[in-house]
Amino acid sequence: MRRTTIALLAALEATVAVLVGVGLALVPLMLLWAVHFGLAAPVDAFFRAAADAWLIGHGVDVVVHLDAATAAVVGVAGADAPFTIGIALLGFALLTFLFGLRIGRRATATGTPIVGAVSAVLVTGLLGAALAVLAAAPVAQPVVWQAAVLPGVVMGGGVLAGVMVAFGRSGWATDAATSAVRDRLDSLPFVAWAGIRSAIRIGVGSAVGVVGVAAAILAVRIVIDHPTIIGLYQALGAGVDGGIAITLIELALMPNLIVWAASWMLGPGFALGAGTIVSPSVTLIGPVPGLPILGALPAEGAPLGVLWLALPVLLGFGGAVLVG
Repeated sequence: MRRTTIALLAALEATVAVLVGVGLALVPLMLLWAVHFGLAAPVDAFFRAAADAWLIGHGVDVVVHLDAATAAVVGVAGADAPFTIGIALLGFALLTFLFGLRIGRRATATGTPIVGAVSAVLVTGLLGAALAVLAAAPVAQPVVWQAAVLPGVVMGGGVLAGVMVAFGRSGWATDAATSAVRDRLDSLPFVAWAGIRSAIRIGVGSAVGVVGVAAAILAVRIVIDHPTIIGLYQALGAGVDGGIAITLIELALMPNLIVWAASWMLGPGFALGAGTIVSPSVTLIGPVPGLPILGALPAEGAPLGVLWLALPVLLGFGGAVLVG
């Protein structure tokens, strides 16, 4: 397959990845526009909000500046001062990463992974910058340079992972760039190359194990605390359309929650707002955002305390035994 065709296909898939991500953010917003606002609110504001959500999901900062009337309604001192939304809704980034994984595998199968990777990363970065420019409004201003870089970095990570998976399954590609990398690796002593491969396998296996256990811990917490979560939904009184929108936001935050659970399991824990810290040794719950899923936060320290710190060590040891 010609390189131009491969580049165009990768660019098309990257475009689809961006459109799907923005579309997932746009659907609940359109539902709110139709049901809650009765089609009366300016629809362009919802398109900009969807673009902002996708950009935030890739780590792009959005600077918010409320006007005087809105700040007065909020009723919080200093609400009229600009502030930055910096939390990444990692569900959007995960979606882009998975698209990149697919692009990397497909490009490797054609024998020219470098072309596909460069095309996908460039298109994702350009579309991110375009969304930042189009979504800019007096109330919310995405940082354009971050929008041009960070989504492309996420896509590049997915493409690289896809290329490595394809290499591991079917061997190296035949283009000049990857052949040069292969020749350089082949020149390494066998012991060194075997050690590198074992270290990568142990590291990846341990990381996957930690994430898997963290996801299981999160699932258990949600099951245990589901009465609290349901009560928070009822207390919000958001209605059906608002409840759907909140749930989709929580789904976009699910990878964040898994990362927080992994951080808790590794020992440092995590902080959420001012006065809130959650770790195996100490738990202090202060004011937190009004998302019902946060009702799953533990009210006190873990029953086994710092013994949870042994779990990552055991996972690494198990990976070493399996590789050895």
